Parts: sequence; structure tokens; C-alpha cells
Amino acid sequence: MPLAKKVAVVDYGMGNLRSVTQAVTHVASEVGVEVVWARNPQEVMDAERVVLPGQGGMRDCMHELRDSGMLEAVLHAARNKPLMGVCVGMQMLLNHSEELDTPCLGLIPGEVVKFDLQSQLQPDGSRYKVPQMGWNQVHQVSHGKQPHPMWQQIPDASYFYFVHSYYAKPSDIHHIAGETNYGHRFASVIARDNIFATQFHPEKSASHGLLLYRNFLHWNP
Repeated sequence: MPLAKKVAVVDYGMGNLRSVTQAVTHVASEVGVEVVWARNPQEVMDAERVVLPGQGGMRDCMHELRDSGMLEAVLHAARNKPLMGVCVGMQMLLNHSEELDTPCLGLIPGEVVKFDLQSQLQPDGSRYKVPQMGWNQVHQVSHGKQPHPMWQQIPDASYFYFVHSYYAKPSDIHHIAGETNYGHRFASVIARDNIFATQFHPEKSASHGLLLYRNFLHWNP
């Protein structure tokens, strides 16, 4: 697939749309790519690449995705073009979330579970806080191959910005493209075929986050 001419950031009423759109627009302007703040399904269908953000409760996100009319357009994108999920937009890709027992999109097999860190202490002796909020390292996972192409020019163990109480547990470890330690090691990046998704917020992660969005414009799954 050649460089995208149009990238859609899906607006279904849940997500930090302004900062995501601004970050993608910043890197897209360097290569002449149009970024659409997509408020209707046709704008998602017309784009070559799609970014699915998400913020807030899982049940609310799934409800708004359906009620906005965007659900089928997102599923079509997941089958036919590069799709990047961000934060809850990543969690929505799995089968099911523990948060209010919510069915999700089922695009990547697995569950979304809540951190249970009450009995654990951090290395400095303080208690782990939930949600995890702040900068943390992401360790690239290659499964004996080259790291995922989306990691191009991004050093292993780079820091990214997280805000979350739940995390993804893919059924197949080969769908894990990045891991982070917070009480235990968890999947902070998942990927399958034309789908790549991050638990952290690239738009809040300075230069490495912008580079990840830039790589998405050029990624040829």
C-alpha cells in the first residue's frame, strides 16, 4: 500500500480527539497527507488509514461506537486497511473487558482485565497506584523476528505516557508487540496483520509518540 492520501481519526463521541488529531496532522503535513476528523462512517470508509482513539469507560465507548453508526466502518477498516488503536481504542479490539462485563470488537482474541496491585510495592517502597498515570518504558517484542515495522527508528525501552486502570491480555502471545512493567509485565502494544494498537498515548509521548504516528503513515502491512 502506498503512502496514505487520507487518514481518518474516528470521532464516535469518546476520546481525546483534539490532541490525537493535532498530533497526526502535525506529522501528516510533512508528507502532504490529509487528516480527517471523521464524524460519519463514509469519511472512515474513504480513508486509506484509520486511527481509533478511545477514552473513558469501556461500556460507554462500545455504546457510542454503535450508536454513532461508526461500528461497521471501523470493522471494515480492520479487515481492509491499516488501523491504529489508541488507549481504550486498543482495548476495544479484544473480545471482552472485565469493566462492567463488556463485550468488545473481537478483532484480536483476548481479554481486558483490571490491575490488581494492592499487595505490591514499587522498588522505592511506595504502593502502586491505579490507574497507572505517567511515563513508563515499552519493551519491543519481536518473537525471534525483526521488531514490528511500526517501531522503525524508535529505540527499544523508550518511554511513553500512560493513563489506564485496565490492560490487555491477548490469548496469543504472538499478538504482543510491546510490553511494559507495572507491578508485572503486561502487553502495552498489540498487533495483528493490518492492526497495530497502543495502550499508551502517542500524542502525549513527545518525539517518540510523533514518530510512531509518522511510521503509521508509511506502514505497509
